[in-house]
Amino acid sequence: MIKICFIFVVLISLRVSSQTVFQNVKLKPYNLMSEIYGQSEPSIAIDPKNPNNIAAGCILSDYYFSKDGGKTWESRKMSSTYGVWGDPAILFDTTGHVYYFHLADYKKTSWIDRIVCQSASTVDGKFNEGTFPKPNGTKAQDKHWMVLNPMNNDIYLTWTQFDKYDSALESDSSVILFARSSDQGKTWTDPKRISFYGGNCLDSDETVEGAVPAVGPNGEIYVVWSGPKGLVFQVSKDRGNKWLPVEQKIGPQIEGWDLDIPGMNRANGLPILVSDLSNGPNRGNLYLNWCDQRNGKDNTDVFLSVSKDGGKTWSEARKVNQDNTKTHQFFTWVTVDQSTGYLYFVYYDRRNYSDLKTDVYISRSTDGGITFKDFRISDKPFTPDAKNFFGDYLNISAVKGEVRPIYPRMDEGKITLWVTLIQDAKLK
Repeated sequence: MIKICFIFVVLISLRVSSQTVFQNVKLKPYNLMSEIYGQSEPSIAIDPKNPNNIAAGCILSDYYFSKDGGKTWESRKMSSTYGVWGDPAILFDTTGHVYYFHLADYKKTSWIDRIVCQSASTVDGKFNEGTFPKPNGTKAQDKHWMVLNPMNNDIYLTWTQFDKYDSALESDSSVILFARSSDQGKTWTDPKRISFYGGNCLDSDETVEGAVPAVGPNGEIYVVWSGPKGLVFQVSKDRGNKWLPVEQKIGPQIEGWDLDIPGMNRANGLPILVSDLSNGPNRGNLYLNWCDQRNGKDNTDVFLSVSKDGGKTWSEARKVNQDNTKTHQFFTWVTVDQSTGYLYFVYYDRRNYSDLKTDVYISRSTDGGITFKDFRISDKPFTPDAKNFFGDYLNISAVKGEVRPIYPRMDEGKITLWVTLIQDAKLK
């Protein structure tokens, strides 16, 4: 029996290791602050005009860029009059301008009182001091995401406003806000509340959070987020001037978005929304991606729901990760390659282990989220330590068959940042 078990373990190990055929590139941190906080909460974007140009960021103020498709990288420290305090989110427009959104730490006012947008005309260029939607006194502005309308280069920005961050008072609440820039981030419309229902300010399941916008083929703006009402949806058909009077409920997020994952300091399962703007058969599809624990608190999974009618109806949740184990898959993100309409998901995965060892996987769907195929992309597993902050998300971008997931890993308590170089043609 011992010999049989040993052979089984060896075969499993060989099967796991043989799946990894991708080049992983380590991104060198810019400064000591990166070493202290760890290179977590990354964002990445590929320039649709020139896929060799890639930009990325991580907390608190690191900026990375590559001009050879991700093989080599340079790093810089972001600085601004308004301070730089994490939650980086990267975007390219159709002209090659790159945008670095982040939280503020403005010494003249109050901590995270605005969402700052810094921009540069080229991936290796100098960023401006930054602009922002109008602040609201000392209320905290947090957890922003944005999307580009490629038809007119509008930038649509959504985020959570806290009356007072981490306040337990019932009189303090959180809401979802929206703003638009129509001049490459130079100016912004005044923030508009788009959530009818609010949440608390404790930055957990009862907080409205994770607002992610997407653009439809006719310029529609779609937004999803999570909170006390579960997964909810908003839409505007006039560039964000008017919205539904009340957000629509899509469905529950079992065990909420603030998930309990062994070994993780915290692990959110906040939703991600993307749309298919390709000329493929699934043009116009909306894809909603999230994690929850409907299969058990010891069995977190990655899910997808699809809308083919602009968010009026949604498919039943489909499990993305194709394992049959009772293990955790968590920290998901999804992107669409707009040249093909193919979907790519990145997430952490423990299917190969009975302990806290963690791999990084991607899943690919070429048929509009009906079927999925999984690929292990990390060279070796890592084991996280809950004593160390590991951030709230990872990220992925795909343009013209070039797929670039970005993710932190933790080895012996130290967090490092990695990008995997993937060509869709090699995903077999």
